[in-house]
Amino acid sequence: SGINVIYGGGGIGLMGVLADAVMEKGGTITGVIPAFMNDEGWGHPRVREMIVTDDMGERKKNMFARADAVVALPGGIGTLEELTEAITLKQLGLFRGPVIILNTLNFYDSLIYLLGKMIEGNFMRNEHKGMWNIASTPEEVIGLLSNDKGWIDNPRKIARI
Repeated sequence: SGINVIYGGGGIGLMGVLADAVMEKGGTITGVIPAFMNDEGWGHPRVREMIVTDDMGERKKNMFARADAVVALPGGIGTLEELTEAITLKQLGLFRGPVIILNTLNFYDSLIYLLGKMIEGNFMRNEHKGMWNIASTPEEVIGLLSNDKGWIDNPRKIARI
């Protein structure tokens, strides 16, 4: 559907499954992987566009610069770091695209609860709930991407608590 997937470049686990599925369906995929991971052979061998970065920070910066949206699938601590950075960048007006949490089988329920507690405890404003959307299925993700109306015009007005 004209979507280019930008992901962490891995060839195993869910990253590998994602890359394989995108390529099987005829989609395009761009991997962004730090040199040390690539040197270990962790990169996906069939991804044609593989960008090798110096380190993890450059990897994230490169991924966010290329992305029109961020979709967090269930994952580990690296996924959590990327998701929270996307929300932080959106809060500061440095990333304008949609941030979507794919809550497959309620995987992210505890995180969603924690985000609510941050708002309840005045560590974020109530308006910040609009920075992310939650989907239960991949089909819902596509719908949210297709119908994104943006968040607010000037996020920095409410970035400070």
